[in-house]
Amino acid sequence: MLSAQDIIDAESRIRPLARETPVDRSLHLSRMGDAEVYLKLEHLQHTGSFKLRGATNKILSLDDEQLRRGVIAASTGNHGMGVCYAARHAGTAATIYLPRDVSEHKLAVIKHLGGIPVLSAGDCLEAEYTAREAARKSGQVFISPYNDLQIIAGQGTIGLELARQLDRIDAVFVAVGGGGLIAGIAAYLKSASPHTRVIGCWPENSRPLYECLRAGRVIEVPEEPTISESTTGGVEQGSVTLPLCQRLIDDYALVSEAEIRDAMRLIFDKERWVIEGSAGVAVAAYLKERERHAGQNVAIILCGRNISSSLVANTYFPELAG
Repeated sequence: MLSAQDIIDAESRIRPLARETPVDRSLHLSRMGDAEVYLKLEHLQHTGSFKLRGATNKILSLDDEQLRRGVIAASTGNHGMGVCYAARHAGTAATIYLPRDVSEHKLAVIKHLGGIPVLSAGDCLEAEYTAREAARKSGQVFISPYNDLQIIAGQGTIGLELARQLDRIDAVFVAVGGGGLIAGIAAYLKSASPHTRVIGCWPENSRPLYECLRAGRVIEVPEEPTISESTTGGVEQGSVTLPLCQRLIDDYALVSEAEIRDAMRLIFDKERWVIEGSAGVAVAAYLKERERHAGQNVAIILCGRNISSSLVANTYFPELAG
C-alpha cells in the first residue's frame, strides 16, 4: 500500500517548504534509561508540528484545476495549520472544519495563515464527516489528517530523515492519533532499518486506533479528556491506517495523564523545550518502557509544540497558575 519510494518522492516534493528537523541526543533520558536516546525535534517544524509534511505533499500533488477550486480539511488544529501554510504557498484557498473545543491559539494561527475556519457543533470526527460532505458537494479536494496515502507518505519523510541522521535505530517511540504519522515513519524504517521496533504510544484516556487494532476492525471508542489534544478523535470506516498499523507497529504503550504531564515537565526542565501533550505521550511511553530498551539506540518523536497559554501555565508552572 505504501512503499519507501513513495516516501522518497514525497521528500523531494516537500523539501522546498518543509524543514528537515534536527535530532538531538538527550543526556538526561540516556542516563535515565541506560541507553542512547535521541529526540527528533519535529516541534521545530514550520507551524510547530509534523502535520505540515503530509499537507504539503498532498497539496503539491494537486493539479491546477484542483488548486483553483480550493481545498477542504478537518482538524483539531495542527493539520489545519499545515494545510493553510501549504495552501498559501501553492496559491489556493483552504477551508478548515474544526471541533467546537479547538484551542483559541490554533484557531488564531489558522486565520493568520489565511484559512477559512468553520466550527463544528461536535467533536473532531463529526468535523471530519461534515468536511467530507462539504467537499463532495463543492467538488473540492478533501485533505484528510491521516486517511490518505499521500498524507502518510509526507509524514514518512521523518523516518527517512531519521535513517539518514542516525547510524542505528533499535526502537522509535511515536504518539498515535489517526495513525498517519506512525504508519509513514514505520513504512520507511521497515525498509531501511528492518530491525527497528516501532512503538505506538497512546494516552489511556484517548486510544481509538489502539482499540481498533485490538478488535481487528474500526469500532467506536469512547474518549476521556486528555492533554494530548492532537491525538484525539475516532477512526473513520475504511481508514488505510488500520491495515498499515496492523502490519507495521511492533509494540504498544499506554500512558496516564499524570505520566504525560511529568514527561512534558521533564523535557522542559532538562532540554528547555516546551512541547504539546502528544509529544509528551511519546516521552512518557519511553520512560515507562525504558528498562526494556537499556543498551539500545532509541529515537523519540517530539511531534509538536502547539499548546495553549493556559495549558503551558497549568502544566509547566502549576505553582504560579494556581
